[in-house]
Amino acid sequence: MERYLITMKHSKIIYSGLKTLDKELKKEEWTGAKYVIIVDENTFDNCLTTLISNVEALQEATLIEVPSGEECKCVEVASQVWQTLLDGKNDRKSVLVNLGGGALCDLGGFVASTYKRGIRHIHIPTTLLAMVDAAIGGKTAIDEGGVKNSVGTFYESAITVIDSIFLHTLPQEELLNGKMEMVKTAAVADPSLYHTLISSPDIETRTIKEVAKIKQRIVKADPYDHSIRKILNFGHTFGHAIEIHSHIPHGVAVGLGMIPAMYLSVKKLGLEKDIYDTYTQWIKEQVSIPHYTMKDVEHLLSILQQDKKNQDRTVTCVLLKELGVAAIDIKISDLEVFDSILNTMK
Repeated sequence: MERYLITMKHSKIIYSGLKTLDKELKKEEWTGAKYVIIVDENTFDNCLTTLISNVEALQEATLIEVPSGEECKCVEVASQVWQTLLDGKNDRKSVLVNLGGGALCDLGGFVASTYKRGIRHIHIPTTLLAMVDAAIGGKTAIDEGGVKNSVGTFYESAITVIDSIFLHTLPQEELLNGKMEMVKTAAVADPSLYHTLISSPDIETRTIKEVAKIKQRIVKADPYDHSIRKILNFGHTFGHAIEIHSHIPHGVAVGLGMIPAMYLSVKKLGLEKDIYDTYTQWIKEQVSIPHYTMKDVEHLLSILQQDKKNQDRTVTCVLLKELGVAAIDIKISDLEVFDSILNTMK
């Protein structure tokens, strides 16, 4: 009996900028492609001109504008994009170019994975958060029923372009949003990089590339999120609940979610308390910590209980044994949820 192993094709990641993308799209494999660029209001105003002035193949592309932020990640918007593609007679040689932040990349990847049973797409992340997280790894999603990322696919982009030129368009709070995800990735995979990130106020192109390569390496080892890739969810179980409950941007919410996760890491897995103390001191210097009441935690718990990573109706979490060593699928009781939030978010 012959055995065949089917694996997900991984995205080509370009770190050398838009001019390299221009050269890529002149290759034979892209001949005859019809390009459709998805933008939101922000990227239309601040990023589109930079893109098309550097990439000749995209100068005749069709534009589709969607709402900015998480608002675009819904069935209604996806349906409108599908219909626009149909109206424009786009076939399977058409290519979606997702020019935006993490939410837009999630939407664009989802639409590409489902239109005509799958067309190629290119991610051009314009936020730091998207550069180090959403645009890498092939996860696509929309939100449904008030649950974040509840409907989605695994579908890699053909190309992802990480170009720091777009960071100049971002306000400081948006850079912080991305830095929180960088700190999270370093915490589970690279202690030296973690210490660099929390000790320096600057965000260097070098560290962006390092974080992106860490995620790329982990995704290659576990493309469908069955094992090691789950470590990238550190801070996300609490973070997603905080994001929904308090309407806090995703990256900052993950940074806040790392506080109760580290607290439980100390109590359940023996993480050095100094690591927790140093982190909480650092994050308090970056953002205001929300103060949660018992009623708030009850709502947070109800959100946590809907998390797609749960097992047997029990909340599960990624915790740290030590910096760079994470443990996945750790079950967390309701009492531990109350304890960890009430004792840290104050």
